[in-house]
Amino acid sequence: MNHEPTWQRSSYSQGSDQTCVDVAISAIAVHVRDSKDPDGPILRFSTVEWAVFLRGVHGGEFELPR
Repeated sequence: MNHEPTWQRSSYSQGSDQTCVDVAISAIAVHVRDSKDPDGPILRFSTVEWAVFLRGVHGGEFELPR
């Protein structure tokens, strides 16, 4: 059985700008890596941690000051 994560890249990262991340989601974890360094380190978050992060993103918690 293959346990290699299936990586996905945002559709917003098309073109020459390579500043994006790849994400692989499983039933128990979310894995995040730098798309420019696919063999580099991988961050692993529980699904609960990821849900809290997404709530912060949707709530504007990470917006830069204007």
